[in-house]
Amino acid sequence: MAAPRPTWKGVLKIALLQIPVKVFPATESSAGVSLNQLHETCSSRIQQKRVCPKCEREVKNEEVVKGFEFEKGRYVILHEAELDAVTPDSTRVIDLTTFAALAELPLRAIDRAYFLTPDGPDGGPACEAFQLLGPAMTGTIGIGTLAIYGREYLVAVGPLDGALVLYTLHHAGELRTAPAIDARTNLVSHSHEIGLIRQVLGALRGPLNLAAFPDQYQADLRRLIAAKIAGEEIVVPPLPEPAPIVNLRDALTQSLLAVSAAKKTPAKAAMPLVTPASRVARRRRLAS
Repeated sequence: MAAPRPTWKGVLKIALLQIPVKVFPATESSAGVSLNQLHETCSSRIQQKRVCPKCEREVKNEEVVKGFEFEKGRYVILHEAELDAVTPDSTRVIDLTTFAALAELPLRAIDRAYFLTPDGPDGGPACEAFQLLGPAMTGTIGIGTLAIYGREYLVAVGPLDGALVLYTLHHAGELRTAPAIDARTNLVSHSHEIGLIRQVLGALRGPLNLAAFPDQYQADLRRLIAAKIAGEEIVVPPLPEPAPIVNLRDALTQSLLAVSAAKKTPAKAAMPLVTPASRVARRRRLAS
């Protein structure tokens, strides 16, 4: 397997300390099922073209420029050289200007994660300085900016499992406030229910293992496609209706009993998309 290519190369700057670094994505999108848009009548793939409505013709890539609409229907064109003139320093330097406790970083502010590595020979000064940052920053994150993918991001850098991780963050103006919830519930009078909720949560508590949560939708989608290719008759079950909460205390008590019983019972295999009835119907079709 080929070594991953860096997404960005530049300098990590802390006061007067400057370390050449490379940035690599810390996550990757799973190879999900790719679905195409087809014309239902003939099953041909739909083509999407760039068309100028004024000239009434298809536009080639070399004819496309960038522009900003400053009034309705009026644009100012921005050429690449002009865009380069306003390129910020953060295209080359990640300047960490503020440091804070990791616990202060709100999870909803995190966008994407990247690994940082030193950009220099093993054992060199850059590598040595980089390796000292992790232990020095234990429990701490540095905040700065990084220009990547055509925009400048607010970023946080901190140690994780022996590596340095860079998180792109949402700016404060991008964080929405939580929707208002009717706060008339008397928490004191519901102390018993709160205790039951804590018992349910305690019964479900366990070590966090993200590998235990596979992409079930992609697996079901692949099975659906295989069944369709094989000529299976697909029986779509009705969606279950959520049971309304009539008595909160009873619902929590039953939940606690159900969770306790589930822990004592081996997990069942996922139900197949194609039901036994559909297989019988297919065998009848093949026999006829």
